[in-house]
Amino acid sequence: MSTLVIIPTYNEKQNIIPLTKEVLGLSNDIHVLVVDDNSPDGTGDLIDEACKTSSRLHILHRPAKMGLGTAYKEGFFYALENNYDRVITMDADFSHQPQYIPQLIDKNQFFDVAIGSRYVPGGGTVNWGPHRKLISFTANFMARMLLGLTAHDCTAGFRCYRDDILRKVDFQGIKSEGYSFLVEMLFNCVKEGAQIGEIPIIFENRVAGKSKISKKEIYVAILTLLRLAFHRGK
Repeated sequence: MSTLVIIPTYNEKQNIIPLTKEVLGLSNDIHVLVVDDNSPDGTGDLIDEACKTSSRLHILHRPAKMGLGTAYKEGFFYALENNYDRVITMDADFSHQPQYIPQLIDKNQFFDVAIGSRYVPGGGTVNWGPHRKLISFTANFMARMLLGLTAHDCTAGFRCYRDDILRKVDFQGIKSEGYSFLVEMLFNCVKEGAQIGEIPIIFENRVAGKSKISKKEIYVAILTLLRLAFHRGK
């Protein structure tokens, strides 16, 4: 069965080549799609060159910084159009370690969506301050309480989806952008009857490059939860 790993990028020149090499080295059944938002640091140019030597590495160039949510939408559409059996989403900064990908794929055999979770036994975070831990805990608590989700890590971006659940979910109609997209996507999968499984991962802060999370994105995530909860109640 074929797997597409979607990696959105914006200024990930320091990480993207070693990351894609490690992911592609896991199995010949794995392909990688980099969705680059016209990175000023030349990330897209590096992948263009790398694509010349690997038929399993692909890139979508976008004209400007358009956000994580739309990057995943385009990646999902690409995966379904090219008939991949499963789709993995992950960050470009090594906070999601490629070593967990085989476990995600194994879990995905029994669940529609498999999540690399920080909040199941064996999972955790490295080099997180108390402020970031509080934000993450609060977001997940609200998602579980307001939306009725049962996953322990509702905000995780390290996931493996079966193609059939992606064909059921109207991901193109998701309104959220940024990291809020992850919560809304999970919510919509559950509404379509998806069974959710989790594997433990250790989430590590990026070593190279700059974090993309902003205070504005945190506020937007809270508003997204409230909007989804309101419509769920109706």
